[in-house]
Parts: sequence; structure tokens; C-alpha cells
Amino acid sequence: MEFFLSISRNKNFSETARQFGIAAASVSRMVLDLEEDLKVKLFTRTTRSVTLTEAGIEYARHVEGILRHIEDAHRSITSIASSPSGTLRAHSRVMFGLGVLPSLICEFSKLYPDIQVELVLSENPADLSNDHIDIDFRIAPPVEAGIKRRMLFRSDRYLVVSPAYFIGRNPPTSPEELKLHRCVAYSMPGNGYSWRFRKDNVETEVSFQPSHVSNNGIALLEFARMGEGIVLLDDYTVHKDLLSRRLVRLLPEYQVTNSSFEDGMYATIIDSLPIPTKIRLFLDFVASRVSGSELRFSAYESTM
Repeated sequence: MEFFLSISRNKNFSETARQFGIAAASVSRMVLDLEEDLKVKLFTRTTRSVTLTEAGIEYARHVEGILRHIEDAHRSITSIASSPSGTLRAHSRVMFGLGVLPSLICEFSKLYPDIQVELVLSENPADLSNDHIDIDFRIAPPVEAGIKRRMLFRSDRYLVVSPAYFIGRNPPTSPEELKLHRCVAYSMPGNGYSWRFRKDNVETEVSFQPSHVSNNGIALLEFARMGEGIVLLDDYTVHKDLLSRRLVRLLPEYQVTNSSFEDGMYATIIDSLPIPTKIRLFLDFVASRVSGSELRFSAYESTM
């Protein structure tokens, strides 16, 4: 399989023979034997070029996955015989990445000093393969093929505002009345801004013109704290501000979102068996500290 993949990439029998340190005739014989076993033609060969047939392209796709699983198995078994080590690249949304992960990484590093966790933050989901990310902590469930997810917790979104904002203003009593107020929006694809509301299984959508816009949750939280308007944020990120009355929640009888009502925090990894030890250890450690309806709040209590 390794010989076959090498030829499919090099498009050259002699180059594959050189890389593996064997005779070109041996490589050619191997291909012929493989084609005989499979009863298909894998390569189209001329004096000038070597190209994959349609069957060869399909076979290469499967072989790459098989060899990756074999490599993962070797790496996992090797790690059992030694202490876990190496670099683990974790990607996260900014609010969760700043509010929770740094303290957990410090705690994890004391338990596993030979594993170095590299934390990358952005507001967009990571491409696990192309960005070489081991674990991605994201709000929405993954939709890509070949990705395994683990839900850490489900969350709600709250409309919050500083009490000072209502000096001289009346609080809204319905979603439609939000149009009379200053609202701060999270920047999303599309031309307009709106929030969706659900009550008694009835959904409504309210469009508005925001007073401020940002693609960063921490900036939105600061706008809310400064009394700049009404902001939509995840419940666990405003929990501490609500307890201290620095912020108050509006329209609590409604569910509200700017995307999906099924969002939460998902840890996503490439779907491979077995899961590399360093990934499994870190994932289990984070889950033990934040999973569930209560821990998601307590994880923020000493931060932000």
C-alpha cells in the first residue's frame, strides 16, 4: 500500500524505487501483482507518464485512510509503554478559550508535564486536518464528514443589559419592542441583523439596526457592561455578571438565539481509532471540569 501511494503521488516508478531503496523492477512487479489480485488496472502507463485510473483513484482514497489508522494504532500503542508526551494543538472560540481553558491547561500541565498544549483562539471553527488541530472547542455541532464530537454542555443565550442603560428608558416587554432600543450585534454572514425568539413552540424573528457590531464575544460583553445597549450572549459567559447584578437579563420567558437553539460547547476531533492518548487525556480532563449544566457556570466563576 505504501509503494502504491508513493507511485500515485510521484507519478514515477523510478522515484518510488529510489525512495524505498529497491530496484525499479521490484516496484513494477509489485504493481502488477496488486492489479492481478484486485483484477483492475490501477495505473495508465506510457513512456512519458504514469497516471491513476478511476479504480486507482478510488483505491488510493481507501488506502490513505487505512494507513492513517495503522499509524494511529502504532502511535497509541507506543504511548501506552511510555508517559504521554508531545504537542497538543487545541483551538477554541474566544470566550471559552479565554474564560476557561488557560486555567485548565495549567492544571493539566501539572499532571502531564510532557504534554505541551498549544492554544489557538478565533471565532471560526478550525479545519482540523488542514490547520493541524487536535481538538476544536466550538459552539455549534460539527457538520463535516470524518469528525467525531463530544458535547460538553448545552447552553442558552440571554439578552443582557447594564441596569444603567434603563435610566430614562422603559425595559422592553416583548421582542418587537427591542426595535425601540440600542442593540449590540455579533457580526455574522449576511446583510441584516436579527434575533429569533421561541415561546410555547412559536418562533418569531425580530430584525434591528445595531448600534455597535463586533465579531468578538468579549467586546460584546464589555459593550453590555458599559451600558451601550442590549446584547445577546451565552448564559455561561454572563453568569457571574448576572449574579453580581452588573448585568440583568431581559425577556427571560423567551428562548433567543442568533443562530440555532441547539448550540452548546462541543469538543471535536478527527474520527480515528484509537484516539491518540494525549488527545484522550486532555479531552477527558476538560470534560471532567466543565461538562453538565452546573459545571459550565462554575468554570467561569474565578475568571472573566
